[in-house]
Amino acid sequence: MKNTAMANKETYQGFEQGPIRPPSEAASLLIRVTRNCPWNRCTFCPVYKRTRFSLRPVDHVLQDIEAVHQAVDLIQRNVAPDGVVRRAHLRDAAKDESQLDPAAFQAALHWTANGAASVFLQDANSLIIKPDDLVHILKRLKNRFPWIDRITSYARSHTIARIKDADLERFFKAGLDRIHIGLESGADAVLQHVVKGTTKAMQIKAGLKVKKAGMTLSEYVMPGLGGRELSETHAVQTADALNQIDPHFIRLRTLALPGRIPLTEEYRAGQFSKCTDKEMAREILLFLQALDGITSVIKSDHILNLFEEVEGRWPQDKARMTAVLETFLDMPPREQMLYQVGRRMGVFRALADMQSASRLNRVETVCGQMGITPDNVDGMVDELMKRFI
Repeated sequence: MKNTAMANKETYQGFEQGPIRPPSEAASLLIRVTRNCPWNRCTFCPVYKRTRFSLRPVDHVLQDIEAVHQAVDLIQRNVAPDGVVRRAHLRDAAKDESQLDPAAFQAALHWTANGAASVFLQDANSLIIKPDDLVHILKRLKNRFPWIDRITSYARSHTIARIKDADLERFFKAGLDRIHIGLESGADAVLQHVVKGTTKAMQIKAGLKVKKAGMTLSEYVMPGLGGRELSETHAVQTADALNQIDPHFIRLRTLALPGRIPLTEEYRAGQFSKCTDKEMAREILLFLQALDGITSVIKSDHILNLFEEVEGRWPQDKARMTAVLETFLDMPPREQMLYQVGRRMGVFRALADMQSASRLNRVETVCGQMGITPDNVDGMVDELMKRFI
């Protein structure tokens, strides 16, 4: 109630965007409904720390939508006959639009350049607002941009589990097509250790509720989150939870440890044993082998992941996906090292890329210059990965 009261007293400061969105929403228009995360206690997450959660006034969200609508209208009126947006013309036209919000204009320019097909509601848990308010926002989006084919949002399992089925169905009918949930793990021991604020049973309940409402469900899994001690439990129990949910998408997002999170402090204090890349590969292989009876699409759409090519539809692509991990685990230590470094440098996207002499030479040169060996590669890779967090 306090956050809501504060939100109602706010003065509109112009179009806002939050700090993150899923990789799959890179082309989406970002509309900020809430600020930061209402839970904000997960020990593995570096986002939103030392920030306060708040609800944006609904009227401010609607003003953002109107600002983007005005900017999109300007852009559409300045599209050349060949369909190309002339930026020089737009700059001149924008000067004549004295009320045009600069941030909304940039957001609209990016959105239209990428097809203007989808919208993502920010920040970490937009479904926490009042159901009527969310429906109002969704309807305004559909009214102003009737051509969009997808509206999506992050949501916590704890929040969804408490929303009435009838309200979830209202959200879907109003235009909310996809929910992204950070499942992270299906193992209660892991969830408790990282202070996720949910349980395996709640994760399953929430996932099934989203599907029942008609929405597409995207569940995120974090390989390595259980550390060495809970690696097997993490893999098997997460697969079991997903077998019961059968989400439309399973997205892999490998654990990384930046310097400003509680889990990193545990690691430095010897209270958390981080998996090496080889141990992570074994964990992912075990996880995939434990998936059964589902028809999900598995995606590895983040640079933190060592194996970008481990993706496909289940069960059709199971053999191909597991073969990638088995091939890596069977490689000599030096070849494993070169692939680890090359992947994190952005030189390799698949194991087959190691067949390129020029790419391989680049990685070998870097390993030589930095003194990277099979014995120290995991520590060196940890430093490389911090660039992407």
